[in-house]
Amino acid sequence: MKSFTLPDGRRLTWREAGAGRPLLLLHGWAMSSAVFAEAMESLAEDFRVLAPDLRGHGGSDAGDGYGFADFAADLRLWLQSLGIGRFSLLGWSMGGQVAIELCQSAAGPVDRLILVGSTPRFAAGDGWEHGLPDVQVRTMARNLNRNYLKTMGSFFELMFAGETLTGERYRQVIDRVVRAGRLPEPQVALAALDTLRTIDQRPLLAGIACPTLVMHGDLDQVTLPAAGRCLAETIPGARLALLPGLAHAPFLSRPQQVFRLWREFLA
Repeated sequence: MKSFTLPDGRRLTWREAGAGRPLLLLHGWAMSSAVFAEAMESLAEDFRVLAPDLRGHGGSDAGDGYGFADFAADLRLWLQSLGIGRFSLLGWSMGGQVAIELCQSAAGPVDRLILVGSTPRFAAGDGWEHGLPDVQVRTMARNLNRNYLKTMGSFFELMFAGETLTGERYRQVIDRVVRAGRLPEPQVALAALDTLRTIDQRPLLAGIACPTLVMHGDLDQVTLPAAGRCLAETIPGARLALLPGLAHAPFLSRPQQVFRLWREFLA
C-alpha cells in the first residue's frame, strides 16, 4: 500500500501496479481497493493501475463529510500530487457515483469511463423508480446500528444473489476482498449510506463528455439493471453491456470475461 498525506493531514492510501496508461479504479460502499486485487494483476500488463481507498474506507483516514463531492475532492488532490494528466476511470457501485462526480470537473483529463453496477440514484423517489425503496435503505441503516457485522455480511451475500457461484470461488472472494481489506467504521458506513439514499445525480449525466461503457449484471439486486439502462440512455454516446446470469459484482463472479470487455473498451 502507498500513502499520500492530504493538506488537512489525513492519509489517503492506494494500491498501484503496472506502468502503462493511467487507469483509476474506484471501489464501492463499505469496500476497499482490495476488491480490485485480481483486476490489478490482469490489467497491469497494459495500464498503470491505481486503486485508492476512498476516505474512511480501507486504509484511508476518515473525514468530515461523505458526499460524492467529498470523496472526489480527495481524489483530485491525490491525482495532482502524482502528476496524473489524462487517465481512464472505472467506478463500481458507489465508486461509479464518485466517478460521475469526478468527471464534472475533470471532464478533460478523463479519456474513457466505465461504470459497473452503478446508478445515478441509489434509492427510489422523486420520479425515480429504478432504485431500492427508501424504506429498505432506512431499514438497512437501522440494522447497521443494531448489528453491524451481521448486516454487512448480509449485504455482501446480496451482491451475488441469484448467481451460480461455486463455494470455492465465494471463499476466494471472501479471502481476497473482505479479509485483505477492512470494513469502515460504522459511522462512516452510515454516513456514506445516507449519501446514497439522498443524492440524485441524474442532472449530471448529460455533462459527461468522454466515451462511456455501462456494465450491469442482469441479476443485480443492489443497483437495479434499469438504473444501468438509464445511465446508458442518458450519458451521451454511452453503450450498455448487460451481463446475463451475473449480479452486482460481475468482475468478481466472472473475472476473465469482464476483464476482457474492459480491455476491449479501453484499447
